[in-house]
Amino acid sequence: MQEVQEFATRVVENVERVIVGKREAIEFLLVALLCEGHVLIEDVPGVGKTMLARAMAISLGGSFKRLQCTPDLLPNDITGVSVFNQKTNEFEFRPGPAFVNILLADEINRATPRTQSALLEAMQERQVTVDGVTRPLPRPFLVLATQNPIEYE
Repeated sequence: MQEVQEFATRVVENVERVIVGKREAIEFLLVALLCEGHVLIEDVPGVGKTMLARAMAISLGGSFKRLQCTPDLLPNDITGVSVFNQKTNEFEFRPGPAFVNILLADEINRATPRTQSALLEAMQERQVTVDGVTRPLPRPFLVLATQNPIEYE
């Protein structure tokens, strides 16, 4: 237990070098990661949500991608797609942004329910299914989803 506490302290202190004054948010994000959960942050634009996710990924030595959710975003834009390779006459899988340790799904409320469903499979099952083939996601895997409260006023 001591090792986990020391690890958490190091990560929080490292992220605080970049994100100042948000210790509680950093700790919540770390707890979600350690518990294999996910986080939804509702806040106004420009307060450092993307930087928080990126700093956490870097502090953990993990990978990070930002996904801008829009109404025209398709499930395959998240999970990846199989592309035909004419040289080998075979389909090759090209992984989407879900194949990272920390995925920032920015403005998730703008994505269609179908696209959100693809993201939910990744979040709950820690895998994605593309063309009938199930592929595991890297560990740890955390989705930090954001939405803007101004759109609801």
